Amino acid sequence: MRYDNEQVRAAAEQLRGKFESLEEKQAIRRAPELTALYEQIKTMSPEKRASFGKEVNALKDEVEGWIKDHNLPTLKRPAIDVTAPLDFNSSKPELLPTELGSRHPLMSELEKIIDIFVRMGFAAVESRQLDDDYHMFTSLNFAQDHPARDDYDTFLTHEGLIAPAHTSTMQNRVLKQYKSNLQAGRAISAVIAGRVFRNEDLDARHEHTFYQLEGLYVGKDINAGNLMATLKIFLEEYYGQALEVKTQPFYFPFTEPSFEFALSCPFCKKKGCNICSYSGWIELLGCGMIHPNVLKEAGIDPAVYTGFAWGGGIDRLVMMKNGIEDVRNFHSGNLNFLRQFS
Repeated sequence: MRYDNEQVRAAAEQLRGKFESLEEKQAIRRAPELTALYEQIKTMSPEKRASFGKEVNALKDEVEGWIKDHNLPTLKRPAIDVTAPLDFNSSKPELLPTELGSRHPLMSELEKIIDIFVRMGFAAVESRQLDDDYHMFTSLNFAQDHPARDDYDTFLTHEGLIAPAHTSTMQNRVLKQYKSNLQAGRAISAVIAGRVFRNEDLDARHEHTFYQLEGLYVGKDINAGNLMATLKIFLEEYYGQALEVKTQPFYFPFTEPSFEFALSCPFCKKKGCNICSYSGWIELLGCGMIHPNVLKEAGIDPAVYTGFAWGGGIDRLVMMKNGIEDVRNFHSGNLNFLRQFS
């Protein structure tokens, strides 16, 4: 096609030359020559704009015709592994010496926490980072219309899997796995640690991803007093001092009765400080007696056996122990923060 405008004619020649290159064919629609012509239309007077714009549009149509006629093949390029730690086109960087590294404070403290419970006779079980609806809700006595099942409150995948909001998703599995203990005259006792995910408004005390510790104990004649004593002994061992504990009524679908568990502030000895909001007490976790429906779902007779369970954030325990003011520091990757624990 012949163009009267010199600028359009020059652009057409350049584009025809580029179209000879296979790689240029792939990007010809976004060629800077065309973009520049369209930008120039905005600066022209109305009397020149019409004829110039008509020729630019004609050139664009011509380019589209080239593409349509040539049925462009897909370029064969090396695959890019987006999960690779290094750019495969770059030279391997020099790694930092290992003596400069250290364990993450959450992992170090989790090991201490697990050690205490193992010495108390509990088995240690690892939680999952993806689970299903049955273990997240149904096995834990959640009603079908419970709001936690809605996708605005819980992280779901397109395949119907769930990012667990609590380590309680393992409770049914643990009860079934260790049910033979009851038949042998022994109790079921286990702690479950893992990462959990919640749709939270983030602030210094709340994070959408954190670590939680679940615990459960089932046997004959188990009562709420056993629950309080177990948690009190653990906390006194972990914080290295005598503590007072108290509970107040609460609601969880999987425990009945349910409690919020609080301990006397280990920093101010109940005098009041910024960590306990000057109340002298710190609400720490949720707990209660395992609901009979949860025991039945695992094949355990609630008329013969009773048990207790609790779940609390590991991040919060570590924050209190070390006087950390913002939970977001744990996952920020801030080296200045992490080096304090090296």
